[in-house]
Amino acid sequence: MGDRFIEPLGLIEGPAAFFAARDGLALPLQGGHLAFCLVRLIEAGADRGIHPAQAIPEDWHDLLPALTRRPPPFAGIEPPEPGRPLVMGIVNLTPDSFSGDGLGTDAAAAVARGHAMLEAGADILDIGGESTRPGAAPVSPGEEIRRILPVVRDLARAAPVSVDTRHAATMAAALEAGAEIVNDVTALRHDGAAPQVVAAAAAPVVLMHMPGTEPRTMQAKARYADVVLEVARFLRDRVEALERLGIPRGRIAIDPGIGFGKTMEHNLALLERLPILAGLGCHLLVGLSRKRFLGRIAGLPEAAARMVPSVAGAVFAASRGAAILRVHDVAETVQALATWRAAASGAAPDDRTG
Repeated sequence: MGDRFIEPLGLIEGPAAFFAARDGLALPLQGGHLAFCLVRLIEAGADRGIHPAQAIPEDWHDLLPALTRRPPPFAGIEPPEPGRPLVMGIVNLTPDSFSGDGLGTDAAAAVARGHAMLEAGADILDIGGESTRPGAAPVSPGEEIRRILPVVRDLARAAPVSVDTRHAATMAAALEAGAEIVNDVTALRHDGAAPQVVAAAAAPVVLMHMPGTEPRTMQAKARYADVVLEVARFLRDRVEALERLGIPRGRIAIDPGIGFGKTMEHNLALLERLPILAGLGCHLLVGLSRKRFLGRIAGLPEAAARMVPSVAGAVFAASRGAAILRVHDVAETVQALATWRAAASGAAPDDRTG
């Protein structure tokens, strides 16, 4: 592959995308409901120009299958309707969550919140016991396991559960308790045993970009020549490293790490150019819910008040190819996605009219 990326431009959706792809005027983005009419070719960091999608030079065609073919369903989970991203509800068992929704060690409250999210339409529940906000104090694996294991056991009987952790011991304990997915903000770099735990369990995994492996210091490292290309290279290298360990690309989701060691400008650039990451051939997860940069944009200093910009950002990410949305406000996100999909397709999701 080398240091080359095809960046899709000129995205279209709905019937226009279907007909344009059918007639050779556009290419499908990961085999889904979005299509792109133009591409930017990038080689060794240099812009090689913008081309029509139907006129990509032949020596770049080796990159097209990953960009245009649909990956297998992540963790075997099909979306409730074609074109709608999976919704991952956040269940934080932390006293110091940045979003103000941490439940401390109240397992019963966490279980209740998880079931409420499922009722609201969540497809996956992401359970974490260590805050990864900037400056957060680390939590030992033993304490993390104590916080989350009863909740994992309970909620795993009702829905697919993801464990949000960077510790191999916590991953192993949660998978044994019924979790199906590992979500690691350090992309399996913090704990040397983590890749083997994931490989041995044949567990689907989410790899996130973050500079370094310590949330406490990540914001001090928010310096990039080109944040989009650096994140794309990082995620490509991590995916390839896991493939060498026997973890297939189809079991990997990638996350650009919105808000993790990035300024507002970095976050916005990643959102706007999100489709470039589709070329890695993995499902794309975006988690921007209640992040500080949304508060700056919308003038909302309190994290808990950022539901509206969070939902708007989630729908925008979906329109750029996100396949999984990690959110606090499940009901509102599900409703907004249903409205977006109906408007984009020109058809209601069922037989209701009006």
